Amino acid sequence: MSKLGLNGQILLAVVVAVTLGLFAQGKAPEGVLYAANLVGTLFIDLLKMVMIPLVFCAIVTGIANLRQHRQIDVVWKTTLLFFATTTIIAVVIGLTASHLFKPGAGLHLEMFSHAMQQFESRQMSLPEFFTQFLHGIFMNPFKALAEGNILAIVAYAMCLGIALVMASERYPQWLALFEEGMGLSMQMIGWIMRLAPWGIAALLFKLVATQDVSLFASLTKFMLVVTGTTLFHGVIVLPVLLFLFTGKHPVWFLRQAREALVTAFATSSSNATMPVTMRCATQNMHVKPEIAGFVVPLGATMNMDGTALYEAAAALFVAQLAGIDLSLGQQLVVCLTTMIAAMGAPGIPSAGMVTMVMVLQSVGLPAEAIAILLPIDRLLDTVRTAVNVEGDMIGSLVVQHRIEQLAK
Repeated sequence: MSKLGLNGQILLAVVVAVTLGLFAQGKAPEGVLYAANLVGTLFIDLLKMVMIPLVFCAIVTGIANLRQHRQIDVVWKTTLLFFATTTIIAVVIGLTASHLFKPGAGLHLEMFSHAMQQFESRQMSLPEFFTQFLHGIFMNPFKALAEGNILAIVAYAMCLGIALVMASERYPQWLALFEEGMGLSMQMIGWIMRLAPWGIAALLFKLVATQDVSLFASLTKFMLVVTGTTLFHGVIVLPVLLFLFTGKHPVWFLRQAREALVTAFATSSSNATMPVTMRCATQNMHVKPEIAGFVVPLGATMNMDGTALYEAAAALFVAQLAGIDLSLGQQLVVCLTTMIAAMGAPGIPSAGMVTMVMVLQSVGLPAEAIAILLPIDRLLDTVRTAVNVEGDMIGSLVVQHRIEQLAK
């Protein structure tokens, strides 16, 4: 292992973990599962430990440095436009694939009645969602830091960065302090990444070894449709957009992004992966720290292509199970609600379940049907999280390329 680079170690760990997990499926000793859970949880906790100071310092210094060069307008406009474009594409792909392949055909809700009876959905109307969303953004910054509320941290850090710029040269020591904090955080990430092969291997082994294949039998077609379309978006659509906007080759990108993509796949958490994403963007792809420090944290909370695609496809899947043909207008409602839900999910409690219920409710589908998706959600979450993280890194490259174009 020591003779391989970090990327080689991670890829070897993935292959070994998945292979051992398949052999141990359903019969892994409790002690082995406990050890895998312990190592995997430790790796995730270490990433989360450094995530909050990294995000806070990166946003503050990023805003301050961009403001000094009068580039912040271009950065935030390009960032939001790119995120909105890719999310719309993802939703359209999810809906189109559900129409073409009809994964719910031949199934019906009565087959899953037991699961639906055991699940109590938490329902939230659109006005309630917006209230909760805004409440989650503007809150006590110390509470946000303590709770790890990324969206609230991003909002406060942006305000603080702008305040430092408006104060001109009155507080240079504060800006220097945040810059040093970001540098120290990146150094700590380098240490943590030495454990990445072991942490990723432990997480994947446990995931594969504990999956009950029989649960997936009736949902195989839906799983294949969602996984296939998510991979299509991540392997074809996003790299093509990268090439069109920046001229960078997709193979080059995948090589530089491997650490972040594999970590996202194993952890199923954009937030936990954020330190690795920042490392790949700044060190491997040479994105300026002030640009990556703005785009990546914002993307981890607002840019959820994989999640938007999944929720759109799931809404049509449930409609097919219920024997309901959604009109064009209802499908447009699904598109809009899915985009809002994907953007706001990280800022509210029980995000995934609440937003999925909101999408179903928007067109009158039974909210309890979300229970059908629970057994397969963890497995599908691996792929969609990797695509979410990929979109953040590509977004930072697109923004930097735009800045460089204007500078010429």
